[in-house]
Amino acid sequence: MIPATPLPDFRSPDFLRAHVGDTLAFYLPRALDPAGGLFHFLRDDGSVYDAHTRHLVSSTRYVVTFAMAVRGGLGGDIARQALQVAFDFLSHHRNPATGGHAWLLDWRDGQARVLDGTNHAYGLAFVLLAHAHAHMAGLSGAHAGIAQTFELLEQRFWEPTHGLYADEATADWQLLPYRGQNANMHLCEALLAAFDATGEARYLDRAALLAEHITVRQAALAGGLVWEHYRADWSVDWDYNKDDKTNIFRPWGFQPGHLTEWAKLLLLLNQRRPQAGLVQRAQHFFDTAMKTSWDAEHGGLFYGFAPDGSVCDSDKYFWVQAESFAAAARLAVATGEARYWADYDRLWAYAWAHFVDHQHGAWWRILRADNSKISDEKSPAGKVDYHTMGACHDVLDALK
Repeated sequence: MIPATPLPDFRSPDFLRAHVGDTLAFYLPRALDPAGGLFHFLRDDGSVYDAHTRHLVSSTRYVVTFAMAVRGGLGGDIARQALQVAFDFLSHHRNPATGGHAWLLDWRDGQARVLDGTNHAYGLAFVLLAHAHAHMAGLSGAHAGIAQTFELLEQRFWEPTHGLYADEATADWQLLPYRGQNANMHLCEALLAAFDATGEARYLDRAALLAEHITVRQAALAGGLVWEHYRADWSVDWDYNKDDKTNIFRPWGFQPGHLTEWAKLLLLLNQRRPQAGLVQRAQHFFDTAMKTSWDAEHGGLFYGFAPDGSVCDSDKYFWVQAESFAAAARLAVATGEARYWADYDRLWAYAWAHFVDHQHGAWWRILRADNSKISDEKSPAGKVDYHTMGACHDVLDALK
């Protein structure tokens, strides 16, 4: 189906709310599993291609997206029902003996079997985010999980010497040597939400500290931009995953999507606690991402670029475009510069033409450089259109 012309007004709150509703309708009610929880693996047409695997990132992101919908008055009773179902399922990931949260479960006959019990700070970032959003959406029982998850992170992953969180531990909490910015970035996001949900300054303090250490101190080690991978002493690991494109959570190269995501987080931080330099740093990250990674021939942002500025991964990912238009909108509002609205419109027009599925709803996950489809797996583990619906909510918030 060809998207409607002329293009919609992408800056219109009515359009943004409608798009969230359309995207939500791809998942609800079809993703609700009668046996409990939600299905995590959906094809383009919404059919389920793995009914049993449950990934912690999808489990938590479902809570976040449904909570945002409920707070925004979208999705009706089915969204509220799905929020409760998704929130209740989180308990199956948690090991009551260790406090850890299993990365992967096999769910059948109402029973969960752990497939991968590894503890990831990235996963706990979304556990924290889920509890914060569920509490803000009025779910009883969510508030206690905010402090509980923060204290678990404090005990198991926080490294006061470096002022950052470690990344990964075994099921019995043996820390592994890898360190990464991605977990700390999403922990910054989660801590901002925890502050919004509770008003407790300790969460905002920690979010500000993470932002300073990643976007200033660590960035200074990588030419002023955010590199993804580090050793246990937080020295830059330039070669980690250099020859492996399969790890979606730890890709090699500078990530335009993470630069624009950090731009957005710096602006959110500045809203809550204004500080000199935050807006300019956000501009630097966003402007660099657009300049280095925009595909002048086919449109859209490439996935990654090498330290020399060359494109190292020319695929197009849905979340990169979505996070970037959210950052563009926030920059437009924060700076008053019209060029950011132009970037916003350009990103949306590209996504509307190539990523939005106008037949079945939601966004495709990944395209080749020429925007051709790679797979019919629209929502594998971790996607659930958390980035796309979240970006729309971000813009709606900015427009207020």
